[in-house]
Amino acid sequence: MVSPKERIMAVTLVLFANQGYNSTGINQIISDANVAKASFYQHFKSKEDLCIAFLNARHTYWFNELNIFINNEEDIKSKVISSFDFLIYMNSKENFRGCSFLNILSEIPNDNVKILNAIQEHKKDLRNFFSSLINDENVSDHIYMLFESSIIESQLFKSNHLIEKSKIIINNLI
Repeated sequence: MVSPKERIMAVTLVLFANQGYNSTGINQIISDANVAKASFYQHFKSKEDLCIAFLNARHTYWFNELNIFINNEEDIKSKVISSFDFLIYMNSKENFRGCSFLNILSEIPNDNVKILNAIQEHKKDLRNFFSSLINDENVSDHIYMLFESSIIESQLFKSNHLIEKSKIIINNLI
């Protein structure tokens, strides 16, 4: 049996992806998750706390999937290029949804430090992911920027074209 908290998180994943953070209300989450209001507030003090839990869950899921995806690659170049193939895989799986973290970033006010910190931590971990593979800071930062721009570009144009171009650049860069 799925717990109320798990139902809330599952519904939140779908609603935040389809409607965005600001357009999703707590009452809709409670209704769609089929939980009592008291049950919601037992697990989450606010929509902001739910968002943090969502971002943390998304972070864990996303990095687990990425690491599984590149796990069989043996050399650094193959791991990096495979990480871009992972974007193509995620675009197919999630219909070019883009980055959950950047999507929410575009919806929160500048003074929402709590959510901003969760987003920044995710991006720091992504940047560290590339720097752990590549010892050259300039090259790893360049790849990180290609990766981030590929996510945004593919979401915007519903295309993997820039991801494929980035793989060619990386092949020449590393």
